[in-house]
Amino acid sequence: MSKSVAVSRGSAATTFSMLGADTVITGNIEATVDLHIDGTITGDIACSSLVQGKDSAITGAIRAESVRIAGSVRGTIAARDVVILSSATIEGDVAYDSLTVEQGARIEGRLSPNGGQMPPAIAQGEVQIVATPA
Repeated sequence: MSKSVAVSRGSAATTFSMLGADTVITGNIEATVDLHIDGTITGDIACSSLVQGKDSAITGAIRAESVRIAGSVRGTIAARDVVILSSATIEGDVAYDSLTVEQGARIEGRLSPNGGQMPPAIAQGEVQIVATPA
């Protein structure tokens, strides 16, 4: 189940898309809006902001301005602001400017501060995020 919702923040309205727990996607996702994912994704994700639900599973690279991880991720994460909740399990490298990790979170990979730079793999085009029809 996919749903787009308009949210009012002060005087500006922001749109985000929600992928429910019953959603399974195989393919890459590219969005200019914020995403909330509770389902299962096999593919790369590029968006403005990503919030992952506790029971969600993502296999693929994640690129966003900010991410909040609560489920499982198998792949790299590149974001300016990264929050990893206690229920999260990450198998992959995390590149960040700002990092918060709650006690109990499990990370198997390297943590690399960006220093305001795009991670080298993304900057050199080694990781490509392209929308793919299902």
